[in-house]
Amino acid sequence: MVYRVLGLMSGSALDGLDIVFVEFQENGGKWEYEILHGETYPYSQEWIDKLRNAVSLKALDYQLLHVEYGHYIAGEVNKFIDQHKLDFKVQLIGSHGHTTFHVPSKHMTGQLGDGASIAALTGINVVSDLRAIDMALKGHGAPIVPIGEKLLLNDYDLFLNIGGIMNVSFNKPNDYIAFDVCPANRVMNMLAQKLGSEYDFDGKFARSGTLRPDLLKQLNALEYYKLPHPKSLANDFGTDVIYPLVAKSGYSIEDGLCTFAEHMAIQLKNSLEGLLQGNESVKKRILVTGGGAHNSFVIERLSAHLSEIGVEVVVPDKVLVNFKEALIMGLIGILRWREEVNVMSTVTGATRDSIGGAVWMGQPWN
Repeated sequence: MVYRVLGLMSGSALDGLDIVFVEFQENGGKWEYEILHGETYPYSQEWIDKLRNAVSLKALDYQLLHVEYGHYIAGEVNKFIDQHKLDFKVQLIGSHGHTTFHVPSKHMTGQLGDGASIAALTGINVVSDLRAIDMALKGHGAPIVPIGEKLLLNDYDLFLNIGGIMNVSFNKPNDYIAFDVCPANRVMNMLAQKLGSEYDFDGKFARSGTLRPDLLKQLNALEYYKLPHPKSLANDFGTDVIYPLVAKSGYSIEDGLCTFAEHMAIQLKNSLEGLLQGNESVKKRILVTGGGAHNSFVIERLSAHLSEIGVEVVVPDKVLVNFKEALIMGLIGILRWREEVNVMSTVTGATRDSIGGAVWMGQPWN
């Protein structure tokens, strides 16, 4: 069976809306894919501010933004369709939306981007609200990307995504484990912006800095890192806990970025050491994607620490680096349409696997 789908993703780093047009083919339970087109449409400063400040809005204003952002997404989708001449070629849209609130202890997660608006304004069927049922089943609702790693990228056993938050996945024999390791791009971008840059291009600021052991010790001592998996992070752990520690440390921003990169590498090494214990047959290569994979300094620090436990860091082609999450949102949408499991309880800690997503029929039924 062949499906031609749009996958949409907005990450916590606020760099833009990722859209991919993907052809999926399923044959006897085995999936193949080809990314035919992909774009990242950067957010204007106005939209960055709206999304960043959404958590402080009153209830009515938040719901109005939810609808407004749905209209915005629909406009970007229609632009993408026009740009790539895809009229009447898209069967389904899998839309993640933009995460605002994420409170697993209260079984609640919130993603802006009204699916009904996207469906109505594009005329295409949409699957959205991808995390909600897992949260209702007492899961963390995150990470949800591992289902795509399992079905589409099975040449690897280990995966790392460096987005606003860094998360790791382990395709353990007869099991699948994934969790958020630590904040990543969102914190690095906030620090780089204090130096007048949107982000630390290729890690040049961090590379020019000096490692500060006392700051590193404070970061590594945070309580989250002692928790067992499954576990997940909300954006505010990075923005309200990590960032102030670094920004108010008294050290230069360059030193803060250098030390934070080391913190990321140490936390990943600690996480993998625990996962790999007793699993000697695992392919010890980790596939790294997400915007942070373009930061050569971060990749160097990760490689240095992971080499100590025999794990090779692999950065794939730029298309997969940039669009893996959007690709998998498209797959999650298709699995929902097929009424097949698209969120794994071994990853999220839910009481069972689930078929997540609300379906909005944009295509006229008659």
